[in-house]
Amino acid sequence: MLGRKDTGVGYHLAVVVDDADQGITLVTRGDDLFAAAHVQRLLQALLELPTPRYGHHALIRDAQGRRLAKRDRDQTLAALRTAGVTPKEIRRRLGVG
Repeated sequence: MLGRKDTGVGYHLAVVVDDADQGITLVTRGDDLFAAAHVQRLLQALLELPTPRYGHHALIRDAQGRRLAKRDRDQTLAALRTAGVTPKEIRRRLGVG
């Protein structure tokens, strides 16, 4: 048994196999997925798959502090820029710069 039903092991297994199959060398994600990299790294080691480099960034949030996500059909960076949100404002939302 790889893991419990409620731990999402199937997702992690699919991701590491897909990444290896596609020759992925750099994975960039939001920092909300930082812990997933550890699980995926373990699976890569167990399956003797190559390990990409991982980078995690701060999340862009709306005015109420909710993270923006494709799965929620939120605005993209391009849409924010089209709406007049400046790079400075985006950095302020991220708490950088």
